[in-house]
Amino acid sequence: MRFDLTTLNLVLAIAETRSITRGAEREHLALAAASKRLSDLETRLGVALFERRARGVDLTEAGRALVRHIRALNASLHALESEVVEFSRGIKGHLRIAANASAIAECLPADLAAFSQAHAGIRISLEDLTSAEVQAAVAEGRADVGIFVPPQHESRLSCHPYRQGELAVLVPRGHVLAKRARVRFDALLDFDIVGLHLGAAVHEQMRERAQALGRTLNVRVQVRGFDAIAQLVEAGLGVAVLPAVVAQRFARIFAVVPLGLDEPWARRDYLLAVRTQEVLPTVVQRFVDALCPPLPADPPAAVTLSTAGPLTDRDTGPTADLHPDPRPTAQPVARQSRPRPRPTRTLP
Repeated sequence: MRFDLTTLNLVLAIAETRSITRGAEREHLALAAASKRLSDLETRLGVALFERRARGVDLTEAGRALVRHIRALNASLHALESEVVEFSRGIKGHLRIAANASAIAECLPADLAAFSQAHAGIRISLEDLTSAEVQAAVAEGRADVGIFVPPQHESRLSCHPYRQGELAVLVPRGHVLAKRARVRFDALLDFDIVGLHLGAAVHEQMRERAQALGRTLNVRVQVRGFDAIAQLVEAGLGVAVLPAVVAQRFARIFAVVPLGLDEPWARRDYLLAVRTQEVLPTVVQRFVDALCPPLPADPPAAVTLSTAGPLTDRDTGPTADLHPDPRPTAQPVARQSRPRPRPTRTLP
């Protein structure tokens, strides 16, 4: 049985818009032509792909299976296109990156700038998603690379240690906690919280830690951006937990005070993920190698996350992580090979 890409992409558009009319418009087809294509495909397959309802359409089980394969096919075609462009015109292509808000704010911009400077012919698209959405986007072929905070939910991904970040607390000037250098998480549970939207890694981590303490988060306001959080904290609507680099940056702009978060889980890893496949597209492989470079086989031993020990004032005191150089960056994760350890490597 033969399929044409126009009809397959029409099915995908209808599924994503839940409307034959809007799906046809997205694929630049007349409604009558789109309806005939869909009807002919369902007749050839011998199964209905959509259930028609008063306010749109829903996928049937068969439709969901077909859409899953269409997305995988589009991902393969995108990889094929990237390879052909590279071979015919040199190192050129389109790299689609999905990352969570913390990675975008904390460490990714500098690495993207360095990569773009070294690979001027590669166009980059960057999408801000939650960590769970990042993993789904890469697994389904809607993104080539994902950067997120564990845990990993998708088994179809190959993950590489990328960088390590740190969370901090942001309070308004004059707040009862403002004179402290560091605070424990349980001390924040007595105050209103200004946080990111549901599903954001920071919010989910705070919610889980509060539950472990038998407490609940007093979430007063939830927003989608760190800048909005800083302004709401400045206005006295609550306290917040956000990446330390971001907290330091906002302390120079708003009437807020960054504090160290005195918890072992305040240090967290970022993972870089790609789809599990034998050969990555060259553009994707170059990006992975740039952000997670291979390490030598026989280096001296390095301190790893498992041996680093608990946080101390020396690690995150007011004269260390919370008041560093005015252009702080997240630190690369110390990575270890088996059976021999490998050292920490820093991007040039």
